[in-house]
Amino acid sequence: MAALVSCLMTIMAILLAIPVTIVFLETLVAVALPARQLCGCASNDFRGRVAVLVPAHNESAGLSPTLEQIMGQLRSGDRVVVIADNCTDNTAGIAAAARATVIERNEPARIGKGYALDFGMNHLRIEPPDIVIIVDADCRLAPGVIDQLATTCAIADRPVQALYLMTTPSEASIKLKIREFAWRVKNWVRPLGLHGLNLPCQLMGTGMAFPWEVIRTADFAGGSIVEDLKLGIELTMAGHSAQFCPSARVYSEFPSSSEAAAMQQRRWEQGHIGLLLTAVPRMIYLSLRHGNGHLLVLALDLAVPPLSLLAVLICAMLGLAGLSAILGLSSAPLIINVAATLGLLAAVFLCWLKFCRDVLSASALLSIPYYIIQKLHLYRDVLTRRKTTRWARTDRKTSETKLSCDSPAID
Repeated sequence: MAALVSCLMTIMAILLAIPVTIVFLETLVAVALPARQLCGCASNDFRGRVAVLVPAHNESAGLSPTLEQIMGQLRSGDRVVVIADNCTDNTAGIAAAARATVIERNEPARIGKGYALDFGMNHLRIEPPDIVIIVDADCRLAPGVIDQLATTCAIADRPVQALYLMTTPSEASIKLKIREFAWRVKNWVRPLGLHGLNLPCQLMGTGMAFPWEVIRTADFAGGSIVEDLKLGIELTMAGHSAQFCPSARVYSEFPSSSEAAAMQQRRWEQGHIGLLLTAVPRMIYLSLRHGNGHLLVLALDLAVPPLSLLAVLICAMLGLAGLSAILGLSSAPLIINVAATLGLLAAVFLCWLKFCRDVLSASALLSIPYYIIQKLHLYRDVLTRRKTTRWARTDRKTSETKLSCDSPAID
């Protein structure tokens, strides 16, 4: 009996060590990369005609700056299409005033970003572009983003994902700053590590570019709250994995209210955990069956749970393994778990040292355990409450985010 318990605990320790190893390796590669741009530049004279799709649900408050930045980066023959999806405000009027093509969709029974994008794609089929770029209505674009994405997409002939960062105001709470830190780890450091290994990345929902021939048959029409992750999986299965373009940067702000922030966090982590439990095993099976290495990489990357949840599981396993060792069972689970704990701590420290010192001070790092404890109720809610599938606009401050391709820099 003791041998069986030790075996089961060793297996559990190894399973937890796998995502830690993935995060550590991705971080190590990202930190070791030289300071240079890793994507095609925007000087290529031929990139074809671009259509920028902007799905918008009651976005009248912040849509104008987004469209102004997009319009300023278009070339002759390009266009921007705003999908005013089930709007009850003046989103359509603001988009029309900005000289964008506006298509309105009113179907209250089918609300969701996926449905809106499917509606926009059907519109584009009338006069197909060469490249489709998707930008959320509340995002801000750094200079040259459209050209960089379109050029890289044309050269690589595959989907391209921009670096999508979420920012907080300087006076934000430590809790919100820690969220920004975690966002950088997930959307910047880890994809950069994969890119340094010439491996694909996940799609992030905005700042995405696709060759028309790749995206024209994609199935957008769904109410999933993680439609970007699902789209990336489906395209990778079809042999069209996404390439990361860290020099093209798209920004957004975290919600200003704690209630909106909590709702947003719950939606994201609910969707991520749901895919981890349901899609990842199938992805691994299909990747091995069909010899699709890129799909296997995507599955392993997606298998990493939110870092705070991973830390909770590691700590719980560490305590259980320690107690087992004290009771005379095998010490192998404890040894594996100690190594995993050290690996996770090292990865977090390297991420902070290289990419996040402008977000968190060294002393603020000590607040991370307290933040993780506060999130325990979120994971309880994710596991016990009814799923969220509707597209709800997240309230944000209307302050402008300073944009620069060089800040924050990779030094």
